[in-house]
Amino acid sequence: MRKQGLNRIGNLFVPNKNYIAFENWLTPILHQMLKEQQETGQPWTPSKIIRRLGKEINHPDSIYYWCYKNDIPVFCPAITDGSLGDMLFFFNINHPGLTIDILDDLRAINFLAMGAECTGAVILGSGLIKHHICNANLMRNGTDFVVYINTAQEFDGSDAGATPDEAVSWGKVRMDAKSVKVCGDATVLFPLLVAQTFAKYHEANKDANQQ
Repeated sequence: MRKQGLNRIGNLFVPNKNYIAFENWLTPILHQMLKEQQETGQPWTPSKIIRRLGKEINHPDSIYYWCYKNDIPVFCPAITDGSLGDMLFFFNINHPGLTIDILDDLRAINFLAMGAECTGAVILGSGLIKHHICNANLMRNGTDFVVYINTAQEFDGSDAGATPDEAVSWGKVRMDAKSVKVCGDATVLFPLLVAQTFAKYHEANKDANQQ
């Protein structure tokens, strides 16, 4: 695969030409971001970068486009891990100065949790993202509802495989919270979950409003 110019992300094939196209698309945006930072003196945060990329994507197939359109923040504490991080590194070599402030996003997500009357979390997958969301809810003595969907197992003592009971011990999930862990592939289970909850009630409300 390497000799054929193919990369593997799990069970997905990504040809090298895709990364070249991504860099060609992203580099002018990074130039503009650096220019804006120099003019305002304000560093970027991961959520602000994602918002800008959602705006520039400008395509309804992108979830980040819709987040931009509806002013929904997207937090990514590990934004430098992966292809975007590589592109930021390459850009920084020839154009140093672009600054990303991860602490400002940490403050934002923690204050969102602290100021919320009620919180719920649907966490797909595990690892850093799972812990980041749960830890934000620690600041308000735990979330009120939580659903984990992942394939990680509890036996190895990892945070990834931990059940909601582990988060209760930290105060990240309330003792009286409604919580469940579903073991399985999130790409299969989450669409089913949406179809029988959010989408189902959305359609029912839409039909009621039309009557």
